[in-house]
Amino acid sequence: MNKHSSPRACVVGWPIKHSRSPLIHGYWLKTLGVSGSYDRVAVTAEAFPAFLKTIGSDGLRGANVTVPHKEAAYALCEWRSEAAQAIGAVNTLWWDGHRLCGDNTDAFGFAANLDDEARGWRVDGGTAIVLGAGGAARAVIYALLGAGMRRILVANRSPERVLALAEAFGSAVVALPWEAAPEQFEGADMLVNTTSLGMEGQPPLLLDLSRLRRTAVVADIVYTPLTTPLLAAAREQGLQTVGGLGMLLHQAAAGFERWFGVRPTVTPELRALVEADVLGGQEKPK
Repeated sequence: MNKHSSPRACVVGWPIKHSRSPLIHGYWLKTLGVSGSYDRVAVTAEAFPAFLKTIGSDGLRGANVTVPHKEAAYALCEWRSEAAQAIGAVNTLWWDGHRLCGDNTDAFGFAANLDDEARGWRVDGGTAIVLGAGGAARAVIYALLGAGMRRILVANRSPERVLALAEAFGSAVVALPWEAAPEQFEGADMLVNTTSLGMEGQPPLLLDLSRLRRTAVVADIVYTPLTTPLLAAAREQGLQTVGGLGMLLHQAAAGFERWFGVRPTVTPELRALVEADVLGGQEKPK
């Protein structure tokens, strides 16, 4: 029997060895009793177009895409979802029998994580402040607009990137100088960090959050560490906080369903499993 006769999927990137996607999908394959496999595949930018041609053959149903290939995947897909088109990047690929299809599930993952961790966060007509203007910011903005946010203030050190976001999403997105963001805290229902600040090995994101209203939600898409300096500061202020790990878990579900035909759920057991991996076996911080 061909070793790839059962359905398989993978995550593709460069580098790729630190991806936790195999842990997530492996858990679902085992607990749901699904026959299949999910692996890491290291592919350089030069080899990426050739890799895409293997999707749909030899049991390979599709792939998750991580850095640095998301924009290249978008360009090379023959069909793209509405979310992928709005965000301008693809993180989930599958073969529909005729063509290579692409979706971006980051926006869904962000919103689903908030639904789990911050009940009541959907403020119709509300205002959010987003820090950063890269691909992750585009996914967050798409999710927030879909949830009914009326005004999204985006602060970034490079004004050109914010202007590109405003052009893509319209008048709901307003550019802010990076240093001016705290001046807008009083009117914000949500603050979201989409930068790498606060990630392990990066400088911390240190902000005075005392101006935020007591009902505001502070979210950080960084999940290493599980509690970033921004989230720690928000908790000291008594604010509701949402970390980035849940976004990683929820964004994976749609791809699993595409490839293996079963819709998985994000359970406390799965979250604990991935948290333990992030912590490297250390005790979960209080």
